[in-house]
Amino acid sequence: MGKVAFNKTEREFLGRNEACRIATCHCKIPHVVPVSYVFEGDAFYIATDYETRKYENIKDNNKVALTVDVYNSVGNKAVCVQGQAEIIEKGKEFARLYKIFHERFEWVREDPWGEGEALFLKVTATGKVSWGL
Repeated sequence: MGKVAFNKTEREFLGRNEACRIATCHCKIPHVVPVSYVFEGDAFYIATDYETRKYENIKDNNKVALTVDVYNSVGNKAVCVQGQAEIIEKGKEFARLYKIFHERFEWVREDPWGEGEALFLKVTATGKVSWGL
């Protein structure tokens, strides 16, 4: 499967939101957790700690799914993707992403970290579906 592109409406929706749920898998058991994300260049970036189940799962199986959604009585909107996760632990890309997360999220400013203390995941979509947009 190749990389998936997002249309203008999907990009705008993904850029306005900052929380999603990411699913990973271990021993054929799904694991789903809410996370903060940044959407940039048709990729999702997620910060995580080394001591998390999602990190352990992705080391063994980099296939993931994630959902960004808004559900309410007015109408439901969502973008769901299947994709592959890449681990970013250091270097220029780590520093660039850390700066973005530091500027965007209060929780990063309250509890800063450096290389070797936490990492970023880059999720590239290989499939997607959206509705309500």
